[in-house]
Amino acid sequence: MHPSKLVAYVCLGLSMALVGTYVALSKPMVAAFPVFLLAWLRFGIASVAMWPWLKKPPDEAPLSGQTKRLLFLQSFLGNFLFSVCMLFGVSMTSAVSAGVIMASIPAVVALQGSIFLRERVDNRTWCAIGLAAAGMVMLSMQKASGAGHVPEPGAAPLHNPLWGNLLVFIAVVCEASYVVIGKRLSASLGPKRVSALINLWGLMLVTPLGLWAARGFAFDGVTWDVWALLVFYALAASMWSVWLWMTGLKAVPAVQAGVFTVMLPVAAVAVGVAWLDESLSGMQMAAFALALGGLLLATVPHRKSDEKTRNFPL
Repeated sequence: MHPSKLVAYVCLGLSMALVGTYVALSKPMVAAFPVFLLAWLRFGIASVAMWPWLKKPPDEAPLSGQTKRLLFLQSFLGNFLFSVCMLFGVSMTSAVSAGVIMASIPAVVALQGSIFLRERVDNRTWCAIGLAAAGMVMLSMQKASGAGHVPEPGAAPLHNPLWGNLLVFIAVVCEASYVVIGKRLSASLGPKRVSALINLWGLMLVTPLGLWAARGFAFDGVTWDVWALLVFYALAASMWSVWLWMTGLKAVPAVQAGVFTVMLPVAAVAVGVAWLDESLSGMQMAAFALALGGLLLATVPHRKSDEKTRNFPL
């Protein structure tokens, strides 16, 4: 394996593991902050950290109209809409359920690749999408209290797992769009520049909603450990994971990169079980098995089509 390709694989895997980690850890944060305030603080903290990354490199060509539109779309779908849907979704369902739904990302990437990258979707990929959808249907059949979730004594039950799971799936679609658009941007912009620009777009988009949510909020009631978790969330979501992902996309096609999104649900489920006192129910394990079955069908390439997969048109 070429060293540069190995480094790219490591970057992609670490990026999705970070995303899965902060998706699960967002559960206690949405209990401490309103969703729009949390998103605004995330983009604001990351903007300060990435301010030096906004500077245009000397060898970078001026941004074309198409590049600007792609930057906006990647930020709107992959940063703004993904964050809003994920945070609202996680507040209504369990981190384990969110992790299971996240396992459908590779199949959705394959579907979007067929539409926007003009790749043919074979019968195996359609079966993968069907398996992922079946897993989400099983999750939606859970009781409102959330099967597999072990709440703390006196804690309120999950608000609405059905809508929570649906919002998480919308976040999946946004994340898949992020993969496809990111591949196009990686051809003309560096990872740091893309990370800073899409985060700045995200900050502008959420600022009006964040200011509205901040009215009357008791900031002095937030404990120091939640503030520390917020800083980690901001840097992981807007800075580290994006930089790692864009670095990996420099050497790996988008469809192949979709394989590494398996690290997202794995990390989310691991954090949910290990740190958030959640457990896997029988239905969730069955749903997870279906989603992972879809993952294998969608991402393990046919031997005869490996070369075609690596050289798909962009």
